[in-house]
Amino acid sequence: MGKHGEYRALVILQRAFLPVLALWLALAPLAARAQECRLALLLAIDVSASVNEDEHQLQRNGLAAALLSPEVMDPLLNGPGPVALAIYEWSGRFQQDVLLPWRMMHGEADVLDTVEILQSAPRSTAELPTALGYAIGFAADMFSQAPPCLFRTLDVAGDGQNNDGFVPGLAYRHFALDGVTVNGLAIGGASRLIRDYYEDEVIRGPGAFVEYARNHGEFAAAMRRKLERELRVMMLGSLSE
Repeated sequence: MGKHGEYRALVILQRAFLPVLALWLALAPLAARAQECRLALLLAIDVSASVNEDEHQLQRNGLAAALLSPEVMDPLLNGPGPVALAIYEWSGRFQQDVLLPWRMMHGEADVLDTVEILQSAPRSTAELPTALGYAIGFAADMFSQAPPCLFRTLDVAGDGQNNDGFVPGLAYRHFALDGVTVNGLAIGGASRLIRDYYEDEVIRGPGAFVEYARNHGEFAAAMRRKLERELRVMMLGSLSE
């Protein structure tokens, strides 16, 4: 092949390659974004004195069942980018015990490991008051250790109003929780007013909501509904960015 033929072959090759290159350049940011953490999800579970041992087991087993349900597993693992999950139990002013440090939920094995922790870890405490403000303040430290994610959500589950230390409003005023959406799972039984209390004092941020369980026996179903709602909303939010 002469120089003229080589030149024509090069031109043909370039023309064939340019659309592929343009497509790659267009998709590269989307591919990179698909690997970006879309949500840092922090679960805070009440283990104060108002939660007896049977109710504590209903909470642990209920959270495990919710995580394993198809309604939660699908958006947890199949969204545009992984979810980072962490879990802690809370009760008195300085009693916040981390069950699961931040972990990226890349696949079913990560969920199964989380469930194993929920089913095997001992209860942290049983006889302390409900320091809800301190529990929320502790979340600020947890989020400071979280991987960078597009969204951050704190879930607070509990069956009673704050009765020890500063109130949730002071926690929001003094701790670094800007940009964190706070949702609630209010559990009735101990107080019929708990749902209103969570709506007025606990939840925070655009679209924040309270899921309600009439008692601990309904905890699993309420937790499943709440997680499904959060994960699907954040999945759509990531796609629309």
